Amino acid sequence: MSLLEFLLSLGATCRLTRFVTKDTLAGGFRSWIADRFGDDSKPSYLVSCSWCTSIWVATAMTALTHWAGGTPALQVTTMALSLSYLAGLAAQWLD
Repeated sequence: MSLLEFLLSLGATCRLTRFVTKDTLAGGFRSWIADRFGDDSKPSYLVSCSWCTSIWVATAMTALTHWAGGTPALQVTTMALSLSYLAGLAAQWLD
């Protein structure tokens, strides 16, 4: 894995973790999990805890990068996710 692939995978992991645990668009998914398993359940905790979710997202990103590393599709996708994460951080910092 090259340094570029590592950094792009890191940015994608950060963005996907943030999406699952905090973003409004994934709120329905988090509500569905809470309704199905209960608010205090382990699955509900998993999708609301950034530390917990990041383990699974990082595992998937590592496997995907190993399998498809260097392909234009993976590079474009991880670049877009990484830039989205950085733009979100910049927007929070500038607000």
